[in-house]
Amino acid sequence: MLRPPRALLLDFGGVLADAPRQPPAPPALVRRLFDLMGGAVSAEQIAADLTEGGRAYARWRDDVGNSDDPIELPHAQVWADFVTVTWPEAARTAVQEAATPLAYAWAWRPEWQVRPGIPEALRAAAGAGLPMAVVSNALCGAAHRDFLAAAGLSDLFVAEFYSDEAGLRKPNPRLAWLAADAVGVPIGDCWFVGDSVHRDVACARRAGAGAAILMRSPRTDREPSRPDLRPDAHTEDGHGLLALLRRGGSSPEDDLP
Repeated sequence: MLRPPRALLLDFGGVLADAPRQPPAPPALVRRLFDLMGGAVSAEQIAADLTEGGRAYARWRDDVGNSDDPIELPHAQVWADFVTVTWPEAARTAVQEAATPLAYAWAWRPEWQVRPGIPEALRAAAGAGLPMAVVSNALCGAAHRDFLAAAGLSDLFVAEFYSDEAGLRKPNPRLAWLAADAVGVPIGDCWFVGDSVHRDVACARRAGAGAAILMRSPRTDREPSRPDLRPDAHTEDGHGLLALLRRGGSSPEDDLP
């Protein structure tokens, strides 16, 4: 049986919200870049460079995740290193100056939806006095913050930690330690809930979290196997997380509605 948690650290995409894959070159972002540069780069070239840049950035994220101290890049560097490399200098400068709002637009998903059972699980945990924090890798965490606020969930969290703001990427344990400090609970008494074995379960293990809970998402199924990294429990959605919480104490029905 899992030790009952004193706090929850939760991933965003795949846990709090469904994270559908975005088109590699969203048309609205292509038009925005085209207008920003006054047509200095064709829409076709922008779309092609966004597509390849997104793939290159994904490869970089995978590579850095295998390092001892994974970091996140500033918005301006993401654009400069992965998207605008061959663009005219004036166009590159224009993108650099608007790097953060452009990153927000690239990160935002109109299709985001709160995962089933998550509001119930979060409100039950909050009602039982469990402080919670978001711990998420993100191109632009501000987009995640705005989604959670619009969904009416922001007030349930003590803090939200995103890789672009902290300069750290999961599985870097320092990101989890920051969140544990924010909720005022030792990391060994926290459950870490994520949908990625390579990032979330690995982060939980490296940080010394009390338990690593794997919530299945489409990304979970796409990941290569890691027999050396096994979660302490599996769940399908927020309803399953609430059931785990209810089973986590000696008399959970008295604590969690």
